[in-house]
Amino acid sequence: MNVERRVATGKVETRAKADGPKTIGGYGALFNVETVIGDYFSEQIAPGAFDDVLSADVRSLYNHDQNFVLGRSSAGTLKLSVDDTGLAYEVTPPATRADVLESVDRGDVTGSSFVFRVAEGGSVWSKPAEAGGLPLRTITKFAELLDVGPVTFPAYDDTTAEARSAAIVPEDMRPAPAAAAVGDLAALDRARRQLEVLEAEV
Repeated sequence: MNVERRVATGKVETRAKADGPKTIGGYGALFNVETVIGDYFSEQIAPGAFDDVLSADVRSLYNHDQNFVLGRSSAGTLKLSVDDTGLAYEVTPPATRADVLESVDRGDVTGSSFVFRVAEGGSVWSKPAEAGGLPLRTITKFAELLDVGPVTFPAYDDTTAEARSAAIVPEDMRPAPAAAAVGDLAALDRARRQLEVLEAEV
């Protein structure tokens, strides 16, 4: 199963509590919201997809950097929940990460992102409704939720996105060579070659 990263469109914010430290919170993922992934397909998350991973030991990292741990489920410093909107998180950063709190307060950091693995058989593909459209991947079950937290640039590396996207789209839903631009085919070839390197880094 590939490790994947996605951007959450819900805004991250700080929350002040009269009886405790300031926290950072927002939505790590939204349900039933279609997002285009790497120009290869659209994706949405179905309600219930996170049910099997909410009790896992999840980290909250700033910018997905393992050197900037903001909180952790097993330590009680990261709380996860789901509602009709999506996956909500609230993290209590250590005092040494006051800079992250300030950046969120000032509006310098406004996005969230999460890292995950989809369970085997945990996604359903639908062909595009019209010619030239993108196939739709609906995630129904996650195998792992590894990290959720605020990010400076709410997007993933272009090469990683390209390789992951090319790898997971079913063959019968990829554009026919005659309908694809030469540049798109070249990007797909690069993505397939790069995938082996990316898998070795996980």
